[in-house]
Amino acid sequence: MAAHRKPKQRPCTGSAARTAATLAFAGAATAAALPGAAHADPQLTPAQVKAKVDRLYHEAEVATEQYNGAKEKATATVKSLGALRDEAARRTERLNASRNALGSLAAAQYRTGGIDPAVQLALSSDPDEYLQRASYVDRIADRQATEVSKVQRQVTEIAQLRAEAKEELAALGTRQAELKKHRTTVRAKLADAQRLLDTLSPAQRAAYQQWDTARSAAGHADRSNRRAGAAQAAPNARAAEAVAFAYGALGKPYVWGATGPTSFDCSGLTQAAWRSAGVSLPRTTYTQINAGQRISRSELAPGDLVFFYSGVSHVGLYIGGGLMIHAPHPGAPVRVAPIDEMPFAGATRVA
Repeated sequence: MAAHRKPKQRPCTGSAARTAATLAFAGAATAAALPGAAHADPQLTPAQVKAKVDRLYHEAEVATEQYNGAKEKATATVKSLGALRDEAARRTERLNASRNALGSLAAAQYRTGGIDPAVQLALSSDPDEYLQRASYVDRIADRQATEVSKVQRQVTEIAQLRAEAKEELAALGTRQAELKKHRTTVRAKLADAQRLLDTLSPAQRAAYQQWDTARSAAGHADRSNRRAGAAQAAPNARAAEAVAFAYGALGKPYVWGATGPTSFDCSGLTQAAWRSAGVSLPRTTYTQINAGQRISRSELAPGDLVFFYSGVSHVGLYIGGGLMIHAPHPGAPVRVAPIDEMPFAGATRVA
C-alpha cells in the first residue's frame, strides 16, 4: 500500500496573509477570554486594543504633521529674524559713518564760527527728537542738508527694521508655543498607545504584530523584481531617483519629526526621497499635496505622492502595481504596502 504524503503548505501572501493574521489575532483574543487565561484588560478585548492603538497612532500622526508645520514656520521665522538683525546692524554702521561725516562738517564750521543747531540736532542720539525737528534741515548749507537727509532716512529705516524684528520675535514666540503644544500631543498619544499595547499578553502582542506585518505582506513579495519594474516605469529620471531612494530607506525606523537619513516620518520620507532627486518639497503632508500637479488614482505612476485620510495626514511614495513605500507609524519601519490599506485622499505628481 502506497504511503500517503501530506500536501506541502504554501506561505500565505496578500489578502490570505491578512486573513490568517486576523484569525490569529482573534484566536489570541478567544484564548485570553478562556477561564484561567491571562488577558490584558477585563474591559477591552485585544481587537478593541488594536482599534484604539490604531486610532491613537493616526491621531499622533495628525499632530506630528502639525508639529512639522509649526517647526518649519519657526525655522523660517528664526531665519527672517536673523536677517533683519543683520541688516539693522549693517545700516547702523552706515548711519554711524554718516554721523561721522556730519561731525567733520561740524568741526569745520566750529572753526569758522560755531555749529549750526541743525548739525547739533543731526548728531543727536535720540531718533525721535531728530525726526520731530527735522525741519532744521532747510536751514543749513547744501552739503550739510544732504548729509542730514541721509541720516534722517537711515534712522527711519533702522526704526522700521527694528519694528519688523519685534513683530517677528512675537511671531516666533507664538510658533514656539505651537511647537510645544503639538509635541506634547504627539508624545501623549504615543504614550497612550504604548500603555494599551503593554496590557496585551505576549501571545496577544505577537498576534497584533503579525496582523500589523500582514497588512503589507503583499508588498514584500518579490521585492527585487518590483524594484526593477518600478524604476523602468517611472515617467522620468527624477521620479526614478526618488523611488530608488525610497527603496534604500526600507527597514529604517519611523521616528516622528524625522527627515533622515537614519529615520523618517511619513512626509519626512517623501521629502528626502525627492530631495535626493534634486527637488525641494515642503515639509508637511498638507503642503506636499499642493507641491505639484494633482492627478487621479487611475493616472498614478512611480514617484507620485499618494495621500490618505480626510485631513491629508499621511503620505507615501507610489512605486507601481498599486503599491507604495511609506513610513507607517512607531514600531513599524519604512516598508512597502498596498495603497488600499488606508482611505485614499488624493495624489500629486511632483515632476
